[in-house]
Amino acid sequence: MTAPIPLVGGNYYHIYNRGNNGETIFRTPENYRYFLELFTRHIEPVATTLAFCLLPNHFHFLNYIRTDEEQKSWQLAQGGQGCQLSKSWQPSPASRAFKNLFIAYSMAFNIRFERTGSLFQKPFKRRLVDSDRYFAALVRYIHRNPERHGLISDFREWPWSSYGVILDESPKMPTFGKLASLGRNDVLTWFGGRAPFIALHQADPDERSIADYIIE
Repeated sequence: MTAPIPLVGGNYYHIYNRGNNGETIFRTPENYRYFLELFTRHIEPVATTLAFCLLPNHFHFLNYIRTDEEQKSWQLAQGGQGCQLSKSWQPSPASRAFKNLFIAYSMAFNIRFERTGSLFQKPFKRRLVDSDRYFAALVRYIHRNPERHGLISDFREWPWSSYGVILDESPKMPTFGKLASLGRNDVLTWFGGRAPFIALHQADPDERSIADYIIE
């Protein structure tokens, strides 16, 4: 088995995984919400989320991994003006943060549904997003995934996706208010605004650049 690539600060990554043996990992709306709560708690200190989609048996995220200095700045910002970090503070490895997320969710899921054993495939999948073409195709692929898998006729209606959150102009995120790290402005700026972002999702798919990374 090839060792997974490291998550290096200052880079964008496609983070994705599925249930062990294709098992359902989100059975109820509460499962989806709790996973996003845990995601915010564990991942926000180490990464910014630019796109995501949760489906019954797998998920996709597009994340920017913070550098050590960006982690430090984020922590200081959470403490407010005059905040100082302890001398023992150290930046957290992003891979460890994701593992902690999956462990925490799996433990709660197993208790809730009286099951045992691994819930997710190991190791979790990650790919470096190393081109503009890959970035654009990946954002579209992530958001259109529920429609692609036949879960819904219009991907824009899927409730567990960042598509609607990115287009929401309200100061707060009504659906995923706790996923405060979602880089809505960063995504829209990257695409040149709302209209190009919407147009990208309506255009013919360009999945060739991510064909090797698609979960069927």
